[in-house]
Amino acid sequence: MVDLARFEDAHYLTVAEVALAMRVSNMTVYRLVHAGELPAVRFGRSYRVPAQAVKEYLGSEQHAADPGHHPPAD
Repeated sequence: MVDLARFEDAHYLTVAEVALAMRVSNMTVYRLVHAGELPAVRFGRSYRVPAQAVKEYLGSEQHAADPGHHPPAD
């Protein structure tokens, strides 16, 4: 039997909500999920991302751009 008490405070976001919060495209969120950088739960054909995981991802340095990397000039 599933312990429902563990899930009382769980809050999940849709891919679109995560994309809006992170100011990226939905495809970027899907890439992060498929790469394992952002945990997600699959419900049928859609994904839900724990809100806490988004907070942790945004607070971590793993997604920060390399300070030594400079995009090519046009």
